[in-house]
Amino acid sequence: MIVRTLDECRQSERRVASETWESVRMLLKDDNMGFSFHITTIFADTETHIHYKNHLESVYCVSGEGEIETIADGKVYPIKPGTLYILDKNDEHYLRAYKGADMVMACVFNPPLTGQEIHDKDGVYPLLEE
Repeated sequence: MIVRTLDECRQSERRVASETWESVRMLLKDDNMGFSFHITTIFADTETHIHYKNHLESVYCVSGEGEIETIADGKVYPIKPGTLYILDKNDEHYLRAYKGADMVMACVFNPPLTGQEIHDKDGVYPLLEE
């Protein structure tokens, strides 16, 4: 059995951050579960370009509000607590958190992340091997 707390993961190398987001990677590839699980905070009043060419992701909004815009068709979907969005086609998108509050998201990746991935200039996480 694996038991971890968000606080202990946040105080370790499992926390990865940029100017627009923080990802606390609670479950990673080396845990051998076949997926990774993250608590990600999208900072208020920011926009992040993301295009997971190598990963599928499901995202559940825990708190805060914002929107996701799919680049291929320009559709904008509101995000608020209780919203789940699934990037089942490696959808390139913009993720925006509205002013006033960060968005806190619970995220699942397949294949699982190794832990230190960050977005490249095209918004992609590389497919890393440990």
